[in-house]
Amino acid sequence: MIKAAVIGTGFIGPVHVEGLRRAGVEVTGILGSNHEKSLTAARRLHIPRAYANLDELLLDRDVDSVHVTSPNQAHFDQTLACLEARKHVLCEKPLAMDASQSAKLVEIARTAGVAAGVNYNIRYYPLCLEAAARRKNGSLGPIHHVGGSYVQDWLFHSSDFNWRVLSSAGGALRAVADIGTHWLDLIYAITGLEVESVFADLHQVFPQRQRALGSSETFTGTANSDAKFETIDIDTEDYGAVLIRFRGGARGTMWVSQVTAGRKNCLRYEIAAAHEAISWNSESPNQLWIGHRDQANQLLTRDPALLSAEARKYSNYPGGHNEGFPDTFKQLFTDFYESIANGTFASEPTFPTFEDGHREILVCEAILESTRRGSWVNIPQN
Repeated sequence: MIKAAVIGTGFIGPVHVEGLRRAGVEVTGILGSNHEKSLTAARRLHIPRAYANLDELLLDRDVDSVHVTSPNQAHFDQTLACLEARKHVLCEKPLAMDASQSAKLVEIARTAGVAAGVNYNIRYYPLCLEAAARRKNGSLGPIHHVGGSYVQDWLFHSSDFNWRVLSSAGGALRAVADIGTHWLDLIYAITGLEVESVFADLHQVFPQRQRALGSSETFTGTANSDAKFETIDIDTEDYGAVLIRFRGGARGTMWVSQVTAGRKNCLRYEIAAAHEAISWNSESPNQLWIGHRDQANQLLTRDPALLSAEARKYSNYPGGHNEGFPDTFKQLFTDFYESIANGTFASEPTFPTFEDGHREILVCEAILESTRRGSWVNIPQN
């Protein structure tokens, strides 16, 4: 039986632990940013081992696979170490801090003999898989254009603060890289369209934010109304809009925001194609709108009995029993570990790969260059 360890004890690390267990993978240990955090997380999540450092984790012969869920700036070094230790690795996005790093990881992963994936979990909503199946079987027809957004409100106040707002910790892009890449990857997974060039406009709503003195951060749920604050200059965007030209001629528009009141975690897309249009909203994930010109529109409710074979595999509950965010992790992990068991992870990967993670970093770097230049920027070929 394959066994996994998790790096990271913040919001997303425990989500990986839960998803792994639901996928039937034993979690043998966890590593935090310090040993105390490792011990606390191990006790809370009932994990046998709390590692003191990465070397201890990688020397553990019981660990076959590592999930990297640490802050962005640690992804490259930790993922590289996992590959060199010949551990299967599933990394949170972004795969690395820049395209030179991600390209190196892609090359090393190709020769390491291990499975190497990136956690673009939103692909695994059953109705997004159904949308991809409709494209593949010809129901959509050639795609004209794609539009959509990914918006949140967790940084709505100037006093909302998290390491992600600082380029030194999260990278030069924030809203685009943090949530926009999920949208871009999802559209690629559904349509098969690769971005050819971009024209971007990024905006800081809050050039400065107030950081509570101490360890209080917005995303941890530990904010204290009595906390004292210091003013921090912010060098990442709260909002971004991107015009997209896809290879083959289709067009696209994406906008992202982390300061839209009331939108907790809302990804939307609408795809206009020659035969029909489709639309989906992550806050109503069990419905897919299908638009027609010459007949009544349809609203497909997630029900395994009504889905294509491709999507049915990833829909485990009967119609009317909603599936959501945690289920996408279970389904991605199931896919990842089945490919390891079957030995198909290199020849026929069905999960998001390091190549997918590298592609999104190339797009992000073009978006950043575009907003600085105020012009269209082409995406380098992978």
